[in-house]
Amino acid sequence: MISRIWHGWTSQTNADAYESLLRSEVLPGIAAKQIPGYTGAHVLRREVDPEVEFVTILWFESLDSVRDFMGEDYEVAHVPPEAQALLARYDERSQHYDMRLTPEETQ
Repeated sequence: MISRIWHGWTSQTNADAYESLLRSEVLPGIAAKQIPGYTGAHVLRREVDPEVEFVTILWFESLDSVRDFMGEDYEVAHVPPEAQALLARYDERSQHYDMRLTPEETQ
């Protein structure tokens, strides 16, 4: 399993709108592509005055699945224009990690 991790920051004013966009358009849009091996996402949020930081973690079965999503240069961030308009700054590249231990394995 591969986790694709990305960070973006909004102003306090844009944080709720950005989260709403993730929930209503960005993540459902990714799911609608029916990418073989895409298994879902987690979204994390924290206040880091004066901004709000978001971390998205997309889950894929393999790097080949990530390439199916993003192409050969699979580390490029997926940030639609409407998301860019709400973000103060963001990672231009995503990081990819092999999952080595799950919550089920630690209980």
